[in-house]
Amino acid sequence: MQALRARGAEQVGITLNLTPMTPADDHPAVADAVRRADGLHNRLFLDPLLRGRYPDDVRRDLAAVTDFGFEQDGDAAIIAAPLDLLGVNYYQRQVVTTSAMPGAAILATRPTESPLTAMGWGTDPDGLGDLLRRLHREYGDLPLYVTENGAAYDDVVGPDDAVHDPERTAYLAAHFASAAGAISDGVPLRGYFVWSLMDNFEWAHGYSKRFGIVYVDYATQQRRIKDSGRWYADLLRAHRDAHGVASGS
Repeated sequence: MQALRARGAEQVGITLNLTPMTPADDHPAVADAVRRADGLHNRLFLDPLLRGRYPDDVRRDLAAVTDFGFEQDGDAAIIAAPLDLLGVNYYQRQVVTTSAMPGAAILATRPTESPLTAMGWGTDPDGLGDLLRRLHREYGDLPLYVTENGAAYDDVVGPDDAVHDPERTAYLAAHFASAAGAISDGVPLRGYFVWSLMDNFEWAHGYSKRFGIVYVDYATQQRRIKDSGRWYADLLRAHRDAHGVASGS
């Protein structure tokens, strides 16, 4: 951040993969498991960046593993250098439960009980709105951007040479609505990026998972706009026309 600022960079931020944690039931042990899961997945990154310190409860949880001796004098101030924006990658909510071993501090997570994507991930559009509201409530008025949100499905080219993906269209529509609800509640959400424009190389899954709104035939490199891509284009066009934005803006 210091180097970027020194070179005149503007609108600098960071993106985090954030996952809302929901208890499987109302048992006190499950509530503590949710706290620990949230600490390790979310607050361990959010708090140093936006509050200038690692969470005290996470320090206690990890005491048997580390004393945080790696943190040097001055590190906290460097880590918490002011940001212009926070990017949010959101795909699913996790349901948290305790370990099957009595007295163990181990926890387990699973997707919500909802239609799963080709990645085996749950679909929970309400989780996006909840996450955005929480970030605004707990970390202030920092502008937010959804830098990744989307779903992989087993897309195929049909006999009509088109790719019909109604599940993805429904997924995006529901998540856009959730984000719009958060904006109505005062969340400073400034932008939203669908993951992804085209089918792409997906980490350990290679080319086997398709997240794009444009289908890529990897053998020929031919691109086909999926139904979800056409729906998205229509949505953007309608929004532009409704707000009087000039074409190309």
